[in-house]
Parts: sequence; C-alpha cells; structure tokens
Amino acid sequence: MEYEPVIGLEVHVQLLTRTKIFCGCSTRFGAPPNTHVCPVCLGLPGSLPALNREAVGMAIKAGLALGCAINRHSIFARKNYFYPDLPKGYQISMYEQPLAGHGRLEVLTGERSEAGNIVNRRRQAFRIHRVHMEEDAGKLVHDGMGNGSGVDFNRAGTPLIEIVSEPDLRSSQEAYDYMSHLRKLVVYLGICDGNLEEGSLRCDANVSVRPRGSEKLGTKVEIKNLNSFRFLQKAIDYEVRRQIQVLSSGGALVQETRLWDEGRACTFSMRSKEEAHDYRYFPEPDLRPLEVGDEWREQIRCSLPELPDARADRFVSQYALNEEDARLLTATPAAADYYEACARASGNPKVAANWIMTELTAALKEAGRGITDSPVTAAHLADLIRLIDGGQISGKIGKAIFPEMFATGEPASAVIARRGLSQISDEDALARLAREVIDAHPSEVEGYRAGKTKLIGFFVGEIMKKTKGQANPQKVNELLKSLLG
Repeated sequence: MEYEPVIGLEVHVQLLTRTKIFCGCSTRFGAPPNTHVCPVCLGLPGSLPALNREAVGMAIKAGLALGCAINRHSIFARKNYFYPDLPKGYQISMYEQPLAGHGRLEVLTGERSEAGNIVNRRRQAFRIHRVHMEEDAGKLVHDGMGNGSGVDFNRAGTPLIEIVSEPDLRSSQEAYDYMSHLRKLVVYLGICDGNLEEGSLRCDANVSVRPRGSEKLGTKVEIKNLNSFRFLQKAIDYEVRRQIQVLSSGGALVQETRLWDEGRACTFSMRSKEEAHDYRYFPEPDLRPLEVGDEWREQIRCSLPELPDARADRFVSQYALNEEDARLLTATPAAADYYEACARASGNPKVAANWIMTELTAALKEAGRGITDSPVTAAHLADLIRLIDGGQISGKIGKAIFPEMFATGEPASAVIARRGLSQISDEDALARLAREVIDAHPSEVEGYRAGKTKLIGFFVGEIMKKTKGQANPQKVNELLKSLLG
C-alpha cells in the first residue's frame, strides 16, 4: 500500500518586545540566569498580570500579514500542566477564542532531487488555522555531566504567538519551505529576530500518514521543539518512515509526543499525547477579555511594511531582475535595503545585484559578517560601479580594489588615488602604446590583416600588460582597429 504524509506545523514566534507579556521585566537575551524576574513572571501569590499592549499589536500585525480575520473579542485561558520550567504550574495562553484565524501563507516550494536540488518549484498556499498569544516558559539548563539541571526563569513570561497551520503539508520539503518563508515574514514585520539558535523561533510538527487517496486522517504524532530547518526536515522524514513501517508490518500507531535525537538520527517517545481536556483550560480570571476595535486594527494594517513577496515582485518589475535574484536579494529586510540603496545610487540595478551576490556576499561570508556590518556601504559600492561605468577604472581594477575597500572601509576613490590606479583614457598615450605593440608583433599583424580578427584580443592583452590593466579597453579596441586597418 502506498502512503502519503499529512503534516501540520505549530510555530512559536517570540515577539521583539522590550518587556514581558504580563509584567515589566526585560526580555533581553543572554542576561545572567534569573535576573529578569519578578513576582508576576514567577507566579508568586498575590501577583497580578497586566497585558502588554505592544505585544498585542505585534500579534495583530502577524495575523493581518497572514490574511487572518482578527477577532474583535478573544479570551486568555489558563493551560494547566506541571513542568520544572513553568513556575506558576499553568501557562496563560488562548484556547477557544484566539486572536486570529482562517488565514493563508503562500510559499515558493518544490521537490528535492536525488542530487539535493529543489526542482519543480511552484507557489502554493497553505491554510493558517489560528494565531494565538501566550507566555513562554523558563528554560532548563543541563550541565552535560549528569550532575543535575538548573532552571533559568528569565525567559518565563516572554510574549509568544503560536501560528498553527492546517494539516496541508505533504512533505518535509514543504515544511522546510513553509517554515523558512514564515521566518522571513516575521523578520520583515519586525516582530521577531528569527534566531532559531536562541529559541526565538521554534516549531512542533504534527505528523501522520494515510493511504494515498484517503481523506481520513491517520494517528497524529507530535514532534516537539524543533529549532532548526535541518532538524525539522530530518525529523519529519524519519517519522514518516517509522509510521509507514509500523503500519506496513500490521502494527498500530499511538497518539504521542516525541522528540528528535540528532545524535541517533531518530525520534523517541517523550509522553503520550495530551488532549485539550488534559490541560483543564478555563478563562484566565485575572485578565479581562481582549477587545480589538476596528480603528486599532486598521491603524496596524496601515503600518504593515512591504512584505517579502511583494518586494521581490517589485524588484523584478522595477529593476528588471530575474525572479531568483530578486528572491535572494530580499532574503532579509537589510539585504533588500542595501540592494535598493546601491541600485538607485549607482544607476545600474543589474550590475549592483551582481556585485552584491558575488563579491560582497563572498567577502561577508569569509569574514563571518552580516550585511548590516559590511565595511563596504551601499553608497561606496555604488560609487565603485559608477567609476567603472564612467570609464575611470576598468572592471578588472574594480574587482582588484574591492578587497581593499572591504578591509579598510575606504571608498573606491581613496583606494584608487593611493595606488595610482586611475584608468588611462588619454588617446595620445594609448595610441603610442598601440603602435609599440603593433611594431613588436609583425607576424600577428600579418595574421590579423589576413582575416584572423580574433587576434585583436592578443593586442588588447599586450597593452593591458604594459598598463597593468589600467588602459581603457574600449578606447584600446577602437585605436587598434583603426591602426591595424
């Protein structure tokens, strides 16, 4: 029997607020353990939560960007469970009446070939079931020596949104592309830094299999706390294989929660999967229902930035880029801003794209820097492109001085002046050099005049050697053709 995977994702997005969702403690990452805590986020008796308006605004922004309906009336609920990093013994979340729902995320996806390349790319819409708000738990810290664990409550109370998809995904590649696109979206919105290593973005995958062609869903297994795109793919692929093997051998699957073990490259059982009633949800008595009026919702809608797909489409139409280059240059808001500034200042959008995707990207990767830390500013790169386009230097010289611009942060003009690399465009000087080269190579001259016109490249190369690449190649070509007849 042939089976197909059925996958849904629950993505936890940590919001970029300065303070926690229900108190004034800082959300700054990396502080000493248990220093950003107070009676509210520790759940001490008598403490009362107060909702962070900024967090609500960010959550609404996400819902709108995902095409969700924003509910006018939503309710916070207590989700009761006991775990060492949950100080109150319950989590304040949303259940029956979430903030938003019924949206969609359009994703560029495809299949992976045996060589590992993405093929048959297509745009596909995946439905969003709901977006709700909740507080994060603390973090267990294991010493790695088997001597015990500690708990850091700095993260407890950090605002989260959970974006829950419908079970519309059918492969680990679709899950990877969905998660990647969602990460790009929340970064563009400015509501999350998208840092998977620090836990700003985490994912739970709900995986089942069913006979191909069947509409009935199979037994769902949840894989918790996947914090890398690679782990997400590997865990889903393993779990699909495991479930098919169990069913094919006549076994039965149980609904459970599993974890991914990267060392053993497998999932393993963590606990039987809870149902909603196991959490004993009930409305949070210390918080009033959340009301989102039309005016506030429309204010936030008007504040939405240009989103990544729209920006990539505009780059294609405005700057005549191909779709792949536009997608790469809009990978982050910072990359898109850098490109657009360089494209406008240089007056040559296509060449600007090539420089950014080749020389600049390679230099940044080697230096371990991001584009926001680039020593070569967009303005400096634009100046370099203008110098080449204007004939002051050759493209070869441009590439030769770029590493020095990157190392020093100097503009191209300063490097050129210091090294005496201005392009030679003086016709008298170039004509004199051309005659010298022609006189020194009579057999090549004879061959050129006999019809071997490709020898023009030989003469150009000889002049470039004499000028160390500083001769204006266009003028050299014109002079040689005139002198050779």
